[in-house]
Amino acid sequence: MSKFSLAGKTAVITGGAGGLGRAMVAAYAEAGANVVVASRGQEKIDATAADIRDKGQNAIAIPVDITDAEQVDNLVAKTVEEFGSLDIIVNNAGRWGNSYLAENTPLDEWRNIVDQNLTGVFIPCMAAGRQMIKQRSGKIINISSTAGSKGNPHQLHYSAAKAGVISLTNNLAYMWAKHNINVNCILPGLIATEELKGYGIIPKDIDDEGKAVPRLEQAPVPEDVADLTLFLGSPASDALTGELYPIRAWLKSERFWQ
Repeated sequence: MSKFSLAGKTAVITGGAGGLGRAMVAAYAEAGANVVVASRGQEKIDATAADIRDKGQNAIAIPVDITDAEQVDNLVAKTVEEFGSLDIIVNNAGRWGNSYLAENTPLDEWRNIVDQNLTGVFIPCMAAGRQMIKQRSGKIINISSTAGSKGNPHQLHYSAAKAGVISLTNNLAYMWAKHNINVNCILPGLIATEELKGYGIIPKDIDDEGKAVPRLEQAPVPEDVADLTLFLGSPASDALTGELYPIRAWLKSERFWQ
């Protein structure tokens, strides 16, 4: 069996109906995993799971608010009841905030964004971790952002929350290594999701002269992020924990505050 196969494994993808999440769900299902599509919107996750089942692959939809510990515990319990284990969780759910000058950042929005992007990773990590400790194995993949490493000055709340995800990942990797639990972190930069394309902030793949922009100067697509999560969930990454994996184009703006 290939080290990249996930046959017989069960993976939970939070934010599974979003732009990145749908690509992750598709990649995991194609690799043979039982996939749990988790998000707040029942209609969207039902549709995503149905698309997977239509291809003859295994997927169920479980609604969840990742900031509600009781709902997250229910997510893990239903996953184990349905498939017998929880082998992988990708903590992908989160959201941007509004942009402000630092000194104008509203306290209520700070709390909301930190709750969604940091507490909403902490709670699923705890619920999944308790199950994985029982199993003596598991893989946790946290989705942070390059905003958490290089910053994003007009997104003070989002940047701080994503930096917290990096710290959380490092600490859990150290504390849970003895339980054979891998904990790693992906830092996407500007990714060419349909949502961001709609905002007009994704660089064009054709230049002003009509020539194709080199691939490494283009923004990565959701499938690029999904492929990285697939690797980190597979046996091919068994020796890796506590690591950070940026995924971004080779653009100056992706590495500096410009």
